[in-house]
Amino acid sequence: MRAVTSLPHAITETDHVRIPVSDGTVLSARIWRPVSSDTEPVPAILEYIPYRKGDLTAPRDSIHHPYLAGHGYACVRVDIRGTGESEGVLEDEYLEREQLDAEDVLEWIAAQPWCTGDTGMMGISWGAFAALQVAARKPPSLRAIVISSFTDDRFADDMHYMGGCLLSDNVAESGTMFAYATLPPDPAVVGERWHEMWRERLENCSLWIENWLAHQRRDDYWRHASVCGNYSDVQVPVLASSGWADGYSNAVIRLLAHLDVPRRGLIGPWSHKYPHLGEPGPAIGYLQEVVTWWDHWLRGVDNDAMDGPMLRTWMKESVPPSTSYEDRPGRWVGEATWPSPHVKPTELPLAPHRLARSGEAVQDHVLTVSSPLSVGQFSGKWASYSAPPDLPYDQREEDGGSLVFDTDVLTERCEILGSPKVRLEVSADQPIAMIAARLSDVAPDERATRVTYGLLKPDPPRRPRRARADGTR
Repeated sequence: MRAVTSLPHAITETDHVRIPVSDGTVLSARIWRPVSSDTEPVPAILEYIPYRKGDLTAPRDSIHHPYLAGHGYACVRVDIRGTGESEGVLEDEYLEREQLDAEDVLEWIAAQPWCTGDTGMMGISWGAFAALQVAARKPPSLRAIVISSFTDDRFADDMHYMGGCLLSDNVAESGTMFAYATLPPDPAVVGERWHEMWRERLENCSLWIENWLAHQRRDDYWRHASVCGNYSDVQVPVLASSGWADGYSNAVIRLLAHLDVPRRGLIGPWSHKYPHLGEPGPAIGYLQEVVTWWDHWLRGVDNDAMDGPMLRTWMKESVPPSTSYEDRPGRWVGEATWPSPHVKPTELPLAPHRLARSGEAVQDHVLTVSSPLSVGQFSGKWASYSAPPDLPYDQREEDGGSLVFDTDVLTERCEILGSPKVRLEVSADQPIAMIAARLSDVAPDERATRVTYGLLKPDPPRRPRRARADGTR
């Protein structure tokens, strides 16, 4: 990973640019670009999010956009309609209108005299969702995307539900977005219309959680903008990253397995942050990697963007449980392809309160549990957004209300890469149940550090239906 300490191009910055979209709404953008692009057009990179370019993400934006602009790109940071200084109302996430607006914005950017007509999209979280979702719509100017901390499956693996189980982030995100969506625009930017725009937001904004709770099964609401329904819709190269301390750690390897485009994956020890700001550390020179990616796919530079392994990941070492780490010890490993022929599955049968050895015969047995509602209090946050301290603590606190299956003491090094699976045959005496499975690293002193976990709400059994004499049901 290369270190670049100077910027090759002088840049110019415009704090507020008005971009009209097809229904007449005007969105607000902040643009950084090389001064030379006045006469020598450059490719453009769009970051498209609702987090107020004028204040909320301004510190973060001031790091990567000037850096990329200084390497020869026009960086366009757009607030989604109804946020910041953009007109309209933000009604929910990832709506059709939002994606149409993004296509309009890309068309506007590609037509500017300072742009070559070639564009990319980048972002973290909502911005990564937007880039992946818009890529599946195949806008003509889009050549590649760079995405961090995202999902390809909005129902099974997002902040709302995991395996059909409601996550607490569902409630938290609704409150957060209600606050953002009802903030006023800056009067110094939009002028006297600020009060009218603010009133429109206040009168038309809703509680998004009402929608999210109304769709507790996988349906068209979640299928919309979930690229897992048809990975082949994505036809541009993808650089995807996430962190093991983030809630969004699974989608990177799914994209590597299912996309049929040039792609690279990167998973570090980080929480919900860009890799160059990664916590827990070590952070990396991510922006240098991104410049190399854009140079290859937006400029046609013959460089090493596609050299090396398809997946690079931080293989973490065993550590005591803690709600925060400054750094996670480990090493970088690489896999040329994913799924990797070097990752071998090992099956460990469930025996009464222990994990049997691979291949060991285990008799059928029944174990019961009724976990107290206190289980989960030491599980940490689904996604460590800003950074720790909200990571999972000692799992012995959770084990007391759970069925526990221990292996024998490990006599040699054990490394896990990928998505562990557990197969259970279960029954419940209630109509709705939830299964939570955890995999922990148990130290000689019995302290338990969570490695990974999964949730599942089984579908309730269907009542048998009777046939009528006329053949209908």
